Amino acid sequence: MTRPLLLDVPTRVDFHVKILSERVVQRAKERDIDVLVYAPHFTRLPTIEARADRFTDDDVLVVPAREIFTGSWRDRKHVLGIGLSRPIPDFVSLPGAMDALDEYAGATLVPHPEFLTVSLGQAAIERYDGVVDAVEVYNPKHLSRHNETARRIATELDVPVFGSSYAHLPGTVGEVWTTFDREITSTEDLVDAVTEGADRTVAHRPGFAHQARCALERAHLGYENTWEKVDRLLLSGMEATHPDHVAYDGAFDDSSVY
Repeated sequence: MTRPLLLDVPTRVDFHVKILSERVVQRAKERDIDVLVYAPHFTRLPTIEARADRFTDDDVLVVPAREIFTGSWRDRKHVLGIGLSRPIPDFVSLPGAMDALDEYAGATLVPHPEFLTVSLGQAAIERYDGVVDAVEVYNPKHLSRHNETARRIATELDVPVFGSSYAHLPGTVGEVWTTFDREITSTEDLVDAVTEGADRTVAHRPGFAHQARCALERAHLGYENTWEKVDRLLLSGMEATHPDHVAYDGAFDDSSVY
């Protein structure tokens, strides 16, 4: 997935959005975002790739990615894979997911470390040194203490950083970005920038409007974690990213937790 070489360095990347539409892409352009990493919940990789390709244009590159939900719903940990050469399902063990990401992902990122109960902690990040390529140090769902914890982990473990809007709502797109010191015009370029330790800075929009957007995203988090959603995701039938789905051809039977 490549677009024309029209960007001037540096490049602004919003490393994690859950939604994608014309409105989202327009918002990215208004916020001077050059690259969006699109990783919706419980959606198979071919679907993500097709939508990313559809919404990529001369101004915004959309990079397909998967936020893998490891473990059971009650004990889940999130890991973000970019540049995947093979689909990886949700609801596999953390070791199984990390082994698959090590083999099939161009870059493996840790979103929102030590945030609530859905994140990798410092010990796990250290355990998977050599697999983890970057740790998120700012997103709008974090409180200040979460950002401080994430930065401490990245510093103590000497792991590169990134920031994202983690946008579940269109208005949050582009609230946070990571600026690289190079031109990025393809998924491969982004993977190289992450894994090669390219110079980068993490920034966010200032002021009350940004804080209001953060508050809206935190409110949305409450909706996301209701038992109604659990019922919809797990009890309504075979999900597209369940390891037992025919699309995975039994490749993850040994690491499936359901």
